Parts: sequence; C-alpha cells; structure tokens
Amino acid sequence: MPPRTLGPILGLLLCLPASAVLAQAAGGGTAVAPAAGPPRLAAPRQPVREAPPSKHGVKPAKTEASKAARAAKPPPPAKPLVPAEHAAAEPAAKPAPKAADDPAKGSVTGRPLPRFATLRADEVNFRAGPGRRYPIEWLYKRRGLPVEIEREFEVWRLVVAPDGAKGWVHEATLMGRRALLVTGAERVLHERPQESARAVAILKPGVLGHIRACDAGSDWCRVQVGAYHGWLRRGEFWGVLPNEVVAPG
Repeated sequence: MPPRTLGPILGLLLCLPASAVLAQAAGGGTAVAPAAGPPRLAAPRQPVREAPPSKHGVKPAKTEASKAARAAKPPPPAKPLVPAEHAAAEPAAKPAPKAADDPAKGSVTGRPLPRFATLRADEVNFRAGPGRRYPIEWLYKRRGLPVEIEREFEVWRLVVAPDGAKGWVHEATLMGRRALLVTGAERVLHERPQESARAVAILKPGVLGHIRACDAGSDWCRVQVGAYHGWLRRGEFWGVLPNEVVAPG
C-alpha cells in the first residue's frame, strides 16, 4: 500500500479548532477506565469553578510531569501524639442525682415518695400538668387539707386529694405541717391508745385535725382536733402512711 500523504491532513488539522481536534481524538481513542482503588467517602458538592481561558482559546493540558510531581509530593507530617501524662484531663461527667434514679425519692428534693403535705392556701389549683400553661382540672378551697405527694418536677408536685383526685400544684401552695381528715363513719377520740380508754370526743367524717406523733410499729397516732387531744387508729383518718413514723411535733 502506498504511503499516505500527511501534508493535507496536517493542514486540515491545523485549520480545525482545538475543541474539534480534542473531540476527534476522544472519538478515535480508547476509553480509559479509572484506576481501581479504595472507595471514596461521599462529600458535599462544591460549587463548580471554571479556569480562565488561555490566550489561544484552548485550556492548557496538565503535563504528565506535573502530575508525577504532585503524586510524588510527600504527605504532611503527622502531628506528634501527646503523652498521656501531659494530656489535658477530660472533665468528668456530673453524676445524675441519686434521687432521679430512685423512684422512692423525689427528683428535686430527694425526700421520700410518697409523702404527705398540707394545702397552705385557701384556694389551690389542680392542673393537668406541671406548669401554668396546663388547664385547671380541680379547684380546692380548703386550707389545711392533707394531700399525698406522688411526683416532683421542678417547682411542681403531683398530689392526690382525699377523694382520689390528682393534679399538679405549685410547691408554694403546700406546707409540711401534718394534718388529718377523719374518714368513714364517726370516730372516737380516745384518751389513751386503747379501745377501752375513755372517749375524749366523737369526730364526724370530714373533720380536720393535726397529727402530733405516730410511733414505729404502732397502729395508733396521737392527734389534735380543735382543742381536743387524744389517740386515733391509722385507718380512721387520711394523712399518714400505714407504717410511717411521725416524729412528735
């Protein structure tokens, strides 16, 4: 086969724009697959930046020498490890309050739960949740009424009234003075902690009084109702737990 003349072809190539030459080279060449390597982590897309055009309208190609130089560039030196004895000690995490892990103690005060308290105000709102944004479900108008505290949250207490109603009240509406509410039928206030002891007074259901003392292991409590002092059984009034010890006061 006679050799082909390259002159006209070279002239034609020189007349073509650089983009056409690159397109023909890409069309006639063999597609090169990317070199195998470890998978790369996905990174957020960066805004595309275009290089400024060259004087001849063709983007300058990066030479193999520059690629090799960048590949041969040594990685930056690793930061020296700080010895453990010189490393700054991490601040220890604050342990959670013990009361928060113990359901038998309040998460705020650390006092036993349940426990009894007394309404301090003449009117106390029982809310649906621990905050003023919650609606009022009950309104109690009886100062000195004993209530049972079941839970604590910041300045709010979930309490149970003698009739079984529950609600969240502000701690400022409660006081620690121990009170009682006579329940059931009429009760006999005894002079001593015995059924055979002399009757001091007959107490009607709903009467309020004060608990003065409840001894350990005893079914009797020393109480005061108005001007009368005497003894009642624990099951005859609301305001004390079955085995609770109330110190004299």
